[in-house]
Amino acid sequence: MTLTMTIPDRLAASIGSAVDEVRRRFIEGYAVQAYRSGTFSTAQVRELLGHASRWETEDFLAAQGAWPDPTASEVLDDLSNLRDLRAK
Repeated sequence: MTLTMTIPDRLAASIGSAVDEVRRRFIEGYAVQAYRSGTFSTAQVRELLGHASRWETEDFLAAQGAWPDPTASEVLDDLSNLRDLRAK
């Protein structure tokens, strides 16, 4: 898919002067929001951004503050596993 958008020059200058830089920033911003909203999985973010590994995608999402916090269920499971380990 090809998208074309018009950005006023004075705003584009604050985003970055190189077209590729502007394009990349918009794509990255979209990827983060799509991930946060549940529209994209980490695999889809990786594909869109062309990351070489899952770890690169996880690092990217974490740097953007988008890597998910554990759910209450995950925390309770971890606590239960720790209690089991301590009992052994």
